[in-house]
Amino acid sequence: MTIESPANFWKDYEIVDSGNFEKLERFGKYYLMRPEPKALWDRTLSLQEWERTAHVRFKPGAGFGKAGKEDSGSWEKLRKMDEQWLIRYTGEQKGLDFSLRLGLTSFKHVGVFPEQAPNWEYIYRNTSEIADRNKAEGKAAPKVLNLFAYTGAASLAAKAAGADVTHLDSVRQVVTWARNNMELSRLDNIRWVVEDALKFAKREAKRGNVYQGIILDPPAYGHGPDGEKWKLDECLFDILKCTASILATENSFMVLNLYSNGYSAMLGETAVRQAFGLPADMQGLECGELVLHDRFGKNLPLSIFVRLKR
Repeated sequence: MTIESPANFWKDYEIVDSGNFEKLERFGKYYLMRPEPKALWDRTLSLQEWERTAHVRFKPGAGFGKAGKEDSGSWEKLRKMDEQWLIRYTGEQKGLDFSLRLGLTSFKHVGVFPEQAPNWEYIYRNTSEIADRNKAEGKAAPKVLNLFAYTGAASLAAKAAGADVTHLDSVRQVVTWARNNMELSRLDNIRWVVEDALKFAKREAKRGNVYQGIILDPPAYGHGPDGEKWKLDECLFDILKCTASILATENSFMVLNLYSNGYSAMLGETAVRQAFGLPADMQGLECGELVLHDRFGKNLPLSIFVRLKR
């Protein structure tokens, strides 16, 4: 198991401090205070220092943090800032470069999960390798499917590497946001799908469609565009089995990311191993945690990942 975090060269993001169930982060030129249930420890800086630094603070509403509830609330303005602004990710690898529009939503999110940067690097690296191999063999660009794709950072990483990308999310407004990010990044021709992820994966399996890269970042709870219910505990293994049936058996990769509390990296790896029918000594299967490091040496684990390369 490995521990990974965004590299220090990313100038447009930093976690300054964490503690007392909150985190103080910088996105571009703006500082935000947001709830963080995993920050069990004390702040290093005082609350007064946080409030002097931050431009806004998210104030949770009723139902915040409860099972099946969105983290809804409102933003308290502490200093003047724009409602929307841009940040840029220029990766460790040449060519991995895209822009993201951020904004203050009613669900504490701003349009990016910065701890995902190591996954973007992995997606770009493996997509580039497959694209080069396909080109040398006279084959088409690799097809990459991004499920639960949100505002599209992973889709942009795959597209920048030369993939034919299908971006799927059940929320139309989020897909529109992702399309805007593609345009800001001067990329094009991503296929946009507003659909329930499990339904789509099952339909692709019936059609016999195959992808050389599949990315999954499912929420704990959610709904499809037609009211379909998603509950991670009940649906994860089903969608992993569907993924196994539509992922190419060679020259391919898969990335699974999970935020749900109580899910360990080993649980994720075992679920993937069983869904794909992988042997115990399978090479190319790895798992770990994605972690943010604040200025004071505190490590904030936020999600677990499982990656398969074959």
